[in-house]
Amino acid sequence: SQGGGYPDRLASRLRKDGLPVGHTNLGQSGARVRDVVNNALKRVIALQPTLITLGVGTNDIWRGTEVAEFQDDLDRIARRLKQTGASMVVVNIADMALAPIAKMVPSALYEGRIEPFNAAIASVARAHGLHLVDLYEASREMIPRRPDFFCSDGFHPSAVGYDEWADLMFPVVRTLVQR
Repeated sequence: SQGGGYPDRLASRLRKDGLPVGHTNLGQSGARVRDVVNNALKRVIALQPTLITLGVGTNDIWRGTEVAEFQDDLDRIARRLKQTGASMVVVNIADMALAPIAKMVPSALYEGRIEPFNAAIASVARAHGLHLVDLYEASREMIPRRPDFFCSDGFHPSAVGYDEWADLMFPVVRTLVQR
């Protein structure tokens, strides 16, 4: 990622606001929801967090994960992480049809896939009382006005993109940290 992605930016902003926070970013480029289940879930639980942010799904869309499989895995993650007592913020998937990479790949990779994945995320968030941040709707305004939203690969957010993403999540995260 470009400089730690949104988690590092959120932690930095919370500290600037005088809120003492520690944070661990377990995000991995290329990870799918099954990777979170297999590789990150136990590590997150062992950290005994009070707040968890989760952004997953974009790689699942591009790499052919079925929506039902994605939702089952996300539900498993939410169930396990809610047992920690931590507050959870989940962010849905940006409108990747607006990303530069979308012009370079077959539209079948993303067309008609983003919305069902976001519906799955919303369903899991409702079922488990997670705080949902709507990156999809925000991205439809953010991406066209920020040609520098993506880094040179046309897929991953740039530093500017991650700043925008963190700005969107910050009010929810700050409220939960102040509890």
